[in-house]
Amino acid sequence: MAHYGLIEAGGTKFVLGIADETRNIAARHQVPTTTPQETLPACIDWFRQQGLSNPAAMGIASFGPLDLDRASPSWGHITRTPKPHWAGTDLVTPFAEAFGCPVAIDTDVNGAALSEHRWGAGVGFSSLLYLTIGTGIGGGFVGADGRLLRGLSHPEMGHIRVPRHAQDHNYAGFCPFHGDCLEGLTAGPAVKGRWGASLSDLPADHPAPGIIAWYLGQAICTFQAIMEPARIVLGGGVMHAPGILDKIRKAASEAGAGYFVGNPQDLVVPPALGDNAGLLGALALAMDEADG
Repeated sequence: MAHYGLIEAGGTKFVLGIADETRNIAARHQVPTTTPQETLPACIDWFRQQGLSNPAAMGIASFGPLDLDRASPSWGHITRTPKPHWAGTDLVTPFAEAFGCPVAIDTDVNGAALSEHRWGAGVGFSSLLYLTIGTGIGGGFVGADGRLLRGLSHPEMGHIRVPRHAQDHNYAGFCPFHGDCLEGLTAGPAVKGRWGASLSDLPADHPAPGIIAWYLGQAICTFQAIMEPARIVLGGGVMHAPGILDKIRKAASEAGAGYFVGNPQDLVVPPALGDNAGLLGALALAMDEADG
């Protein structure tokens, strides 16, 4: 049975796994995200300690932005990330050389979209949009052909513009590139930047959850207008706040005003794969790479 090395590369930790085509994750481990010179060798060492040899492929679902153009000399590199030390890092070559196998790479949210479409909340649905709302915001879309949406590069859905909430005009936004884009207003650091705590730690009657849900409802209507996904999956740490999913559904319904085909009450759902979505995304990438 073929085995695959899996990497979910995040801004705070790299989650590693070894799995087979039945999606059995036989081993997993975490390595802190410090510098490339420390983190990548530590990942390679762990795979070797687990006895991984001759894997069919390695799959990397990573924070970005990434160069995903295979004709580019910097394919597989992290590009203009604000994460210190990581801009320009080649994520593919170290693992390709260490294990002598094909290596697939895509964004972490694209990987999660692929795994949820194939094995999770998107099973039986023609298309799926996955949005992660955490330290940053990202989105991945799988179309009716089962393929990820790509253009010159991967989508950057967290950087769309949204109108400002009536009670939220004084916050400039935390995005270093665009200030008050969707990510700059609703990601975890933006919540703490204005209210000093995560949504989960604020009092139940605090206005913050309603404001964040309003922004995300606006974004959902934007994505419905552009691609009309059959299912929208919302993941990430911000979504752990009690009651936030229902608030977002309500905000999206109000913003849509009955115009769009999908009803947010049925359309917008949590991930079905839970904490395995990232590693299974890496597995989906690796299996597709091995299959050519």
